[in-house]
Amino acid sequence: MSSTFLGMPATPPRSPYGTGHLRGDRNFPAAAHDELRNEQLRSNLGKATRTIRAKRLNVTGELPDWEQLRDAGSAIKTDTMNRLPELLEQLERKVTERGGTVHWARDGVEANEIVARLVRATGSKEVIKVKSMATQEIGLNEHLESIGITPYETDLAELIVQLAHDKPSHILVPAIHRNRDEIRQIFLKEIPGVDPRLDNVPAHLAAAARAYLREKFMTTKVAVSGANFGIAETGTLSVVESEGNGRMCLTLPDTLITVMGIEKVLPRYQDLEVFLQLLPRSSTGERMNPYTSMWTGVTPGDGPQGFHLVLLDNGRTAALADRIGREALNCIRCSACLNVCPVYERAGGHAYGSTYPGPIGAVLTPQLAGMHAAKDDPNSSLPYASSLCGACFDACPVKIDIPSLLVELRHQHTEQSGTTAEKLAMKAAAGVMRRPKLFTAAQKAAGLGRVLAGRDGQISHLPPPLNGWSDSRDTAAPPKQSFRAWLASDEGAATMRAAADDGRNQQQEEK
Repeated sequence: MSSTFLGMPATPPRSPYGTGHLRGDRNFPAAAHDELRNEQLRSNLGKATRTIRAKRLNVTGELPDWEQLRDAGSAIKTDTMNRLPELLEQLERKVTERGGTVHWARDGVEANEIVARLVRATGSKEVIKVKSMATQEIGLNEHLESIGITPYETDLAELIVQLAHDKPSHILVPAIHRNRDEIRQIFLKEIPGVDPRLDNVPAHLAAAARAYLREKFMTTKVAVSGANFGIAETGTLSVVESEGNGRMCLTLPDTLITVMGIEKVLPRYQDLEVFLQLLPRSSTGERMNPYTSMWTGVTPGDGPQGFHLVLLDNGRTAALADRIGREALNCIRCSACLNVCPVYERAGGHAYGSTYPGPIGAVLTPQLAGMHAAKDDPNSSLPYASSLCGACFDACPVKIDIPSLLVELRHQHTEQSGTTAEKLAMKAAAGVMRRPKLFTAAQKAAGLGRVLAGRDGQISHLPPPLNGWSDSRDTAAPPKQSFRAWLASDEGAATMRAAADDGRNQQQEEK
């Protein structure tokens, strides 16, 4: 009797190597080393993150049920990930029923091609955009420009980044690394017709941007948006923002194209009650978003008359297949973890090399794009870009255990790395520790390291290959005598006998 072997299920594909913005050119330590030298950057980041942290603590402290809200958000997102395929199919049905068109994109390349085809079909050579991390992730702007279509970012921070030919440095505040003087110089150089007397007063800078953007809103026929949430129950999409530019994008053009990561879906309309409390308090420290826009398909005579929803995978299914790492897909992009992270506050977002910086980026990016797509893959350093202090876990509104996920990714990286100098060193150490005589001899040999110590008893410089350790930290000099040697000495034996006698005497007194 013959049998047919159908093979084992294949691991879902990750984001294609060399596409989009999910991988930097250098590893995190090298990039962070340069960013740490930028004193202006560190000053800007420190001031901004301290301000947002304080606001967040104030508004979350007002709610007696804040922890219960976090539990609810975590439970809803976990349930969503467990039922993601059926919820996405339900979302597609509801959007289609209301006159929209749903497109499925396996990766960023497909998503870019879909959006480009839809824009070309309208005959437009320009598009306006409301802030979308998904389109930044896949490099949509660069793709549109390569085929002669000009994208205009309308979120103020994204506009600043675009005009400066820069990259975002923060999930919520992409231009957090820029101060008012820098923004003024960017506007003077890049905005056509701006008043040369423009100063650095925030209201005046906003007015200059408003005048520039208003013409684009009134004349551009196609808009591209992201989505904070997509509701499977009704087919409703939602964008939350602080300026109103998003609402202009979502209502004025004839055609609206929304690019949404598949993890952004929620089961029920009622679930927004939880997330519209969690998100603004965790992100900007506000009780509610100034602008919350929701739309369902197409409404004849009101708003865009052509609506397209592009559902983007781009490695998300690969993350979903990871029993432990899938928790990162619960992220609602609030940036609370960035604002409390001591590593991010000092290194900034550019050091991570990805659209998603900070603690959640160090978890999410390697899962979407992989850690071993090329030799010395920069993404393999991201799980180590953390002190594991746990502040990100405490701040996360949906209770993603980011420190545990980072440890798991470090384990996966170690398992996939093959033979490394670190593995050989650990294997040698294990061999020594299994042999008492060899271990004792190694302890005696380690004592020779005292000659490297300075007068303060610290070793500041170690010879290769240990110099990588001493480049960033001092090491205490080995003691004159190991604990085991001291315990075997007359002094150690006498101390232990005295401690035993004290213990017996104390027990007798208690009786």
